[in-house]
Amino acid sequence: MANKTFDKDTMLDLVVNMVPLAIILFFVVAFAVVNPFGFESLPSGLQFALLIVPFVALAVLTYLSGKAIAGAEKTGTVYPPGAATVPGIEPLHEEESELEEPKDESASAVEGDTA
Repeated sequence: MANKTFDKDTMLDLVVNMVPLAIILFFVVAFAVVNPFGFESLPSGLQFALLIVPFVALAVLTYLSGKAIAGAEKTGTVYPPGAATVPGIEPLHEEESELEEPKDESASAVEGDTA
């Protein structure tokens, strides 16, 4: 199985940036197709620049934040939402690793029975 940079949880975190990207892209296409203000070099150039520059900047920011979120989840300690500063809360990674260990043992036991 390939190691994905953006898993399901990371994609859910990035949806808040994808909605404005879709809106900006809609207006770029709409203004290119319908062209309600006519076409003149300077005003049309400014109009498209004011849409395309933020689109590119937000796309780059979304990609970089996605990589940062995915990297932090893999290397850092992950706590339940809102519980990072609460005393006595255990990290999620330790709980997940404890849950995964019995599955691996049972899978190897089943494989040992069939062999």
